[in-house]
Amino acid sequence: MKMNLQSVNFNADQKLIDFTQKKLDKLDNYFDKIIHADVFFKVENTSGKENKITEILLSIPGGELMVKKTCNKFEACVDECVSSLQRQLIKKKEKMSTHV
Repeated sequence: MKMNLQSVNFNADQKLIDFTQKKLDKLDNYFDKIIHADVFFKVENTSGKENKITEILLSIPGGELMVKKTCNKFEACVDECVSSLQRQLIKKKEKMSTHV
């Protein structure tokens, strides 16, 4: 799957990019018609520990799925986003199969 990644207020290292790509590739197991994913990493300037925001916009035929999570590590955010997208894709696939 093609992934576009943007990091706001910092530079993402290759390890984070590879981790994100690996996690997103697993979504193909649940829905094989994913077009591409736009991933946004942001760091908020707050005093709290949970200042890392991850947004994933998944383009699929007939629409888009959007997930936004805030955590203290980007890896945890990616895990939460991917599991949320996984549930959404399963629901979408079930709806598509009942209409056929």
